[in-house]
Amino acid sequence: MRIGLNATALVAKASVEAFVEHAQAAEADGFESYWVAEHPTGGLDALTVLTVVGQSVRTMELGTAVIPTYPRHPMVLAGQALTAQSAMDGALTLGIGLSHQPMMSELGLTDDKPIRHLRDYLSILVPLIEDGSVDYEGESLSCRATVFRPSTRPLQVLVAALGPQTLRLAGGRTAGTSLAWVGPKTIRNHIVPTMSEAAAAAGRDKPRVLATLPICVTDEPAAIRSRITATAAMYAQLPSYQAMFEREGVNEPGELGLVGSEAEVEDRLAGLADAGVTDYAASEFTPSPDERERTRALLKRLAPGLSG
Repeated sequence: MRIGLNATALVAKASVEAFVEHAQAAEADGFESYWVAEHPTGGLDALTVLTVVGQSVRTMELGTAVIPTYPRHPMVLAGQALTAQSAMDGALTLGIGLSHQPMMSELGLTDDKPIRHLRDYLSILVPLIEDGSVDYEGESLSCRATVFRPSTRPLQVLVAALGPQTLRLAGGRTAGTSLAWVGPKTIRNHIVPTMSEAAAAAGRDKPRVLATLPICVTDEPAAIRSRITATAAMYAQLPSYQAMFEREGVNEPGELGLVGSEAEVEDRLAGLADAGVTDYAASEFTPSPDERERTRALLKRLAPGLSG
């Protein structure tokens, strides 16, 4: 299991300079990947951020986790991703997702057939990225186009997927999935087998499973879990995440955090690897300086990766 960083905590600052400094420190500490989220109404473009970050880091994979699909036509997103990749020395991975209806409604975007939308979206996006051209007419989206400059390096697509239909699309058409607030039991018993079956049927490689969960080495685990739950209260109200919590046997987001002593947190990381996670993007939830230092020290030690 490769270990990277998720920079969600910086998104609200909307400072490209802060991302650059954070990413440079992450690369120096030996992390293998760096992920930036995009809030649909936040006014910060993740691919633009990563294009700038990619000018100063060389060894880390850079990725979006994730970009909502509805606000951008797949041709537009493909063009932006290919342009961003051409400006970087390292690898770029494009994580996309349907987002959530309450967020999309703020943009005046509604859709009662999200699976149809995602199927059409991938039918345009993936050929443009993998082959450089597409000729597709779907029910919700269509495109006939050839890109000016096809990708000369691998540019993978990941799909945020929780339900069976989205997981089958992710496994059958893309490199894998990008997860948030999903625990090891659910990954082992639901995410991995559903995607792997679809990938095998499509003749694709074993899917990647990118998991983002908060992490904190602390002497006060109960307090940290409570703070995680309070911070992530919105997610606990969304039906798709409620279904994942039920599968995992937890009641609130804080229970999913990798929280405790160094040994306890390392055990929980090993549990993710054993469940089939190929990439862990650490979301450092560390209120105190001591917790920040201890958590980063553990992650640095484990950054070369965990077997699973």
